Amino acid sequence: MKPLTKNMMRSINQAKGRFIAIILIIMLGVLIFVGVKATGPSLNDSLNKTVADKNLSDVQVVSTTGFSNKDIKLAQKVAGAKAETVKFKYVLGGRSKVAIALYGYDKAAKQNQLIIRNGRLPKNDHEIVLDKNARNNYDYKIGDTFKFAKSADLKRRSYKIVGFVDSPQYIDNQSRGVTNIADGQVSLFAYVPQKQMNMSTASMLNIHFNSLKDKNTFSKSYKSAVDKKVKLLKNEFKGRASKRTQEVASSYLAILKQQQTALDQLKAVNPTMAAQKQAQLDASKKKILKNAKTTYTWQTREDLTGFSAYGESSDRIAAIANVFPVFFFLIAALITFTTITRMVEEARGEIGTFKALGYTKWEIAKNYFYYALSAGVLGVILGAVIGTETLPRIVLGMYKQYIALDWVITSRWQTIAIALVFSLLATVGAAVIVVRKELSEGPAALMRPKSPKSAKKILLERIKPLWNHLSFNRKVSYRNLFRFKSRMFMTIIGIAGGTALILTGFGIQNSITASGNDQYKDIFSYQAVVKMEDDANYQKVDTILNADKTYKDNTRINSATAKLKAGSKQVNDVNVYTPESIKNFKKYVHLTANLKDKEVVLTTKTAKLLNVQVGDKIKVALTSGKTVTLTVGAITKNYIGHFFYLSPQVYRDKIGDFKSNTLLLGLHKQTAAQRRKLANKLLDSKQVMGTSFTHDVFNTVSKMSALLRPIILILILLSGILSFVVLYNLTNINVSERIRELSTIKVLGFYNNEVTMYVVRENIILTIVGIIIGYGIGNLLTAYILNQAATEQVIFPLTIHLVGYVVATLLMIIFTAIVMLVTHKKLQHIDMIGALKSNE
Repeated sequence: MKPLTKNMMRSINQAKGRFIAIILIIMLGVLIFVGVKATGPSLNDSLNKTVADKNLSDVQVVSTTGFSNKDIKLAQKVAGAKAETVKFKYVLGGRSKVAIALYGYDKAAKQNQLIIRNGRLPKNDHEIVLDKNARNNYDYKIGDTFKFAKSADLKRRSYKIVGFVDSPQYIDNQSRGVTNIADGQVSLFAYVPQKQMNMSTASMLNIHFNSLKDKNTFSKSYKSAVDKKVKLLKNEFKGRASKRTQEVASSYLAILKQQQTALDQLKAVNPTMAAQKQAQLDASKKKILKNAKTTYTWQTREDLTGFSAYGESSDRIAAIANVFPVFFFLIAALITFTTITRMVEEARGEIGTFKALGYTKWEIAKNYFYYALSAGVLGVILGAVIGTETLPRIVLGMYKQYIALDWVITSRWQTIAIALVFSLLATVGAAVIVVRKELSEGPAALMRPKSPKSAKKILLERIKPLWNHLSFNRKVSYRNLFRFKSRMFMTIIGIAGGTALILTGFGIQNSITASGNDQYKDIFSYQAVVKMEDDANYQKVDTILNADKTYKDNTRINSATAKLKAGSKQVNDVNVYTPESIKNFKKYVHLTANLKDKEVVLTTKTAKLLNVQVGDKIKVALTSGKTVTLTVGAITKNYIGHFFYLSPQVYRDKIGDFKSNTLLLGLHKQTAAQRRKLANKLLDSKQVMGTSFTHDVFNTVSKMSALLRPIILILILLSGILSFVVLYNLTNINVSERIRELSTIKVLGFYNNEVTMYVVRENIILTIVGIIIGYGIGNLLTAYILNQAATEQVIFPLTIHLVGYVVATLLMIIFTAIVMLVTHKKLQHIDMIGALKSNE
C-alpha cells in the first residue's frame, strides 16, 4: 500500500465517527428521497397490476330496464370493445339487515374477476361468496348461513357461505358506495349464482378494452382514451333508450290492448262501469310506460367506490415526495459538503508534507477524492436499498387495512440516479473545490497551521449596559458565534431544517384531519340529509323523526345539482342549496359570508376553479334542464365538495316556483345501528328517497388522514434522526477545529464543566435560533405541500396543533442534551500537550 493510501486509511480509522457520519447523512437523505419517491408509484403499480390481472371493466353502464343481446352487439361495434352483462341490484340482508350490492355470479365471465381470500367460489345454487368485510367486520365464517330480506326477491332467502373475496370494483376496504336503501351506505357486496336472481334481464353492462390494459389507470392518456371510447359508445347507443322502452313495454301493452278491446264492447252494455274500468286501464298504461322508461347511467373507473380517493391519496404522497424528501436531501447534502470541506482543511499539514516530498497534485488529491467517493457511494447504496425495500413496504403494509390489493414494488432507477448525482456533488464536489484551493498554496504555508480568524466587535458589545453585565464565558461564546459564521449558519440550517421537517409531518397530518373537522363541525352543523319524494307528506316524516330519541330538529331546503360555467372554465356536480328560511338555515350551515335576500354565495374552491370573484357572472345549468345566469354576491369558506347557495327570492326570480325537497337534520350522537334504524324507517314511509349521514362522509375524510399516517410517522422519525446526526456531526467539527483553543483554556485552569459549556453554550443559542426559524419554514413547507396535495373536491386548511411544536422543540432539546453529554465525555480526555504542540 502506498504511503498516501496508508495515510488516508489511517485518517479514516482515527476519525471513524466522521466517516460514518458522512455515510449516515447521505444514507438518510437518499433513503427518504428514494423511498418516498417510490411509494406513490408503487401504489399506482399495485393497482394497475390488480386491475389488469382481474380485467376490471373500463366502462360500466346501468340500465333501468336491463340489457339484451342487442345491447352487447351495439357496444361491441366500438373498436376493441368486449362487453358482458351481469345481474345486479341493491338488497337488504344479513343479521343487521344492511344494504348489500348483490351480483349474479357467472363463471364464464371474463371481466371483474374476484380475488379469493378464503374458501372458494359458488358451485351450487344454494351457495354464496361474500365480501371479505363480512368476515372481518360482521364475524361471518365459511359454512355459516347468510339470509336475505324478502324484498331482495331471490329464488331462496338463505345461502351457505363458501368463500370470502375481494373485487377489483371495490378496492377501498372502508367503503362500498352509496344506495337509496337502509342508511344510504352499502355495507357489503356479495355474489350468488346468476339464476338465483329473479330478474328477467341483466341490469349492468361491463365493457373492457384490451388496448387500454397496459396504460396507467390514473394517467391523463388513459382518462383521455376512455373519454373517447365513452363518446363512441354513447353515439352507438343514441336512440337506443326509446327503442328499449318500447321493447319492454310492448308485452305489457299487448295485454292492455286485449283489455281495451273487451272494454270497448262493455261500453255498449254498461257505459258507467266501462268509464270506471277505462280510468283504471289508462292509469295502468301510464304506470307501465313510466316504469318501462329506459335511462342509462354511464360510469368509468373513476366513478367506482374508492377509486378516485385512492388516486388522490397516491397524488398526495407524490406531492409530499416532490417537496419533503427534496428539502430533506438538500439539508443532508449541505451538511455533508461542510463536513468534507472541514475534513480536507484539517489535513492541510499532511497535504503540505506530501507536496514537499514531491508528490504530484493529482496523486495527493485523488486520495481525498476516493475518501469522499467511497463515503458518498456507500451512503447512496445503503440509502437506495433501504429506501426502496423498506419504506414502500412499510407504508403499503400499513395500507393493507384500507386497500384490497396485492402490492408491487419496483426500483426507481431515475430517482436513484438523481440521488447519486447530488450525493457525489456534496461529497466529491466538496473535496474537489477544497483540495484544489489547498494545493494552490506552497508546502511551507500548508505545513503551518491556518491563522485563526480575528474577532471583531459584535452588535451586542455596543450595548454597553447589557454587555458589561455578562460573564467572561458568555462574552467569549457570543463573540465566537459571529467569529465562525459558516459554522453558525450550518448549525442553524441543520436545526431549522430538522424542526421544519418534523413540524411539516405533523402539519400535513393535522391539516388533512382539519378539513373534515372544519367542514362537518364548524361549517355544517347538521348530521343528516334526507332527500324527499316529489309529493312527500312532510307530516308523516315529522312523526317518524319525533319518535326517534336521537332527533333534535330540522330545516327545509331545496337541493339540486348543477354545472357551473364562467368563460372557458367549468365545474360539474355542484350542490345548490336554497333554504326555505335563511334565519333557520344559519343554524345548520355557517357561512363566512352572509346569505342575503338578493344574493348568491359561492364556495372558495369552486370560485378558484371558475376563476371568478365577487361581482362576476356565472352560468348555472341545473340537472332539471333549467339554465340561468347569476351574479356572485359573496364567496364563503368550504373545504370538501362544491356548494352554491341561493336565497329563496333569487330562486323565485331566476329559476321558478320554490319547493322544498330536502331536510337537513340536527341529531344527537348516534351509533351505526341507530343510523340504520332511522334511515330504514324513513325509507319505509315511502315519503323519502334516501338518507345520508355526515358521519359517513366525515369517516371518509378521516380515512384519508389515516392513509397518510404511516408515511408521516416515518418522515417525522427520519427527520429526527437526521437532526441528531447533523447536530452531532457539526459539534464534532466545532471541537476538532478548536482543539488548541479548548486545550489552552483547560491548561489555564477551567473545570471540565466550564470547558464543556464553553462549546455547548453556543450550541444552545444556535438550537434556540434554529428552532424558531424552523417554525416559520415548517409552516411555509406545510402550506406548499397542502397546496400541491389539494384535489378538485378537497382543500386543506393550514393547521399545526400545539403538540407538533412541542414534539419538534423537545426533540431538538433532547438531541442537544445528548450531544452535550457526548461532547462532555470527549472533552474530558483531550490530549492537551499534543494539541498545543506547534506544527512548525
